[in-house]
Amino acid sequence: QVQLVESGGGSVQAGGSLRLSCAASGNILSIDGMGWYRGNQRELVAYIHSGGTSNYADSVKGRFTISGDNAKNAVYLQMNSLKPEDTGVYYCKAEMGGYYSGGTYYTGGHYWGQGTQVTVSS
Repeated sequence: QVQLVESGGGSVQAGGSLRLSCAASGNILSIDGMGWYRGNQRELVAYIHSGGTSNYADSVKGRFTISGDNAKNAVYLQMNSLKPEDTGVYYCKAEMGGYYSGGTYYTGGHYWGQGTQVTVSS
C-alpha cells in the first residue's frame, strides 16, 4: 500500500510564507509526478513531473515554487507572498509509475494525502 503524508500547513498573515512537504511511502519503484491541489474541488495548485518540468495555476505563478526529490519520493511547495485567497486544505497527489502492494505489482493510478490546512489572514 502507498501512503502519502503531508506536513507544513499552518496559519500566517498575508505576505507571509509557508513550506509544505509530502512524502510517499511503500514499496515504490517509480512515481511519474507529484502535485499539490486545493479544496474540495481539488483545484490544481502546482505539479512537477519526475523529469523536473512543472506547471502552476495562474493565481500562484511567481509566488509558489514546487520542487521534488525523486530519491525520497517527496514533493515540496514553497509558498511566498501568501494571500487570504490561498486559504484552504492542500492535498498532495502522486501519479504512480510502478509499485508493489500486497505482493502484486501495479502500474499507474494515483494516491492522495490526507490534506493539510493553510490559513492566511488579512
